[in-house]
Amino acid sequence: MVLQNDFKRQWELVQGSALEAVRRVGASGRYILGQEVESFEAALADFCGIRHTVGVGNGMDALEISLRCLGLKQGDKVLTTPLSAFATTLAILRSGGFPVFVDVDELGAIDLGQCRQLLERDNSIRFMVPVHLYGFPMSLPELGRLQQDFGLSIVEDCAQAIGASYAGAPVGTVGQAAATSFYPTKNLGAMGDGGAVLSNDATVAEKAKTLRDYGQSSHYAHVEIGLNSRLDEIQAALLHDAFLPYLSQWTDHRRRVACAYHDQIDHPNIQLLRPPSEMNPIWHLFPVRCGEGKRDSLLRHLRSCDIMTGIHYPRIIPDQVALAGKALSHTAVDPTIARRFANEELSLPIHPFLTDQEISTVIDACNKWKE
Repeated sequence: MVLQNDFKRQWELVQGSALEAVRRVGASGRYILGQEVESFEAALADFCGIRHTVGVGNGMDALEISLRCLGLKQGDKVLTTPLSAFATTLAILRSGGFPVFVDVDELGAIDLGQCRQLLERDNSIRFMVPVHLYGFPMSLPELGRLQQDFGLSIVEDCAQAIGASYAGAPVGTVGQAAATSFYPTKNLGAMGDGGAVLSNDATVAEKAKTLRDYGQSSHYAHVEIGLNSRLDEIQAALLHDAFLPYLSQWTDHRRRVACAYHDQIDHPNIQLLRPPSEMNPIWHLFPVRCGEGKRDSLLRHLRSCDIMTGIHYPRIIPDQVALAGKALSHTAVDPTIARRFANEELSLPIHPFLTDQEISTVIDACNKWKE
């Protein structure tokens, strides 16, 4: 079986350093917000090219905390994408924001041209949460121009894009804050949950540290209405010792797999997404589009060839039942392209432990599909 992710192979590689990390944390007698979290935060900041990182409980909390650090108030409009995991919008709602949706571009990212048009019409929008979807970095120069032209407070959702860059600039460096996730399936995943707030602003980082720990500025001194959202010492140690050291190597392998797929998959009804040269994606996913009504046929065919696939995402956020019939959000532009992605997208296996034979198996199966 060709899997979407292969954690057993990963464990075979990292178990020595992982077990030593667990031993070290156990021997320390300190399990919450100690040296392991501080060490990992420093290493992650260095890897991402960002001055400050703050470990939190998960990626959604990282988004919520980031928005609150930037001063989001109840009812403030937040420009965001209709095509993402629901956690992106849920974080906006939990922090008191009012999501405003436009459509996406042909790579699945929020359409920055539509964002500009909307911001020109509605000067009450002062917050934005764009998503670097699938591991593709969106145009950071254009995002920066939107920020400057309209005075936006931006939180970049980098949960799928750690290590991606655009024209040499790392994702997460345009917004006043960024958020990432260490959910196990992410390119940098923990053995459990976790996330981080990233920022070049020391004030944002300090407030994030307060908010993640019940709103405490010091022990039992509560200056904010905070959360219980702390990255565990044991997950920080595992990330620092067992996973982060391999991240560049694993990303290189994902890129080699993507190159092989792009070079050799040649089926008229499998549309491959091809980022432009200035994008340096990290291929968290390898999405293809199959055409209206053909995805299930390709999915069944690949499953018959013992190849596992995924759908990201089968229903756009504005169409989710949780938002239906409630005045919780606004769709400013009909998300036509986003709905096409929802109806047509299929994710092929792409992970650091795919063998050459498995890559060839996926390519051969795709090319032999008879829809």
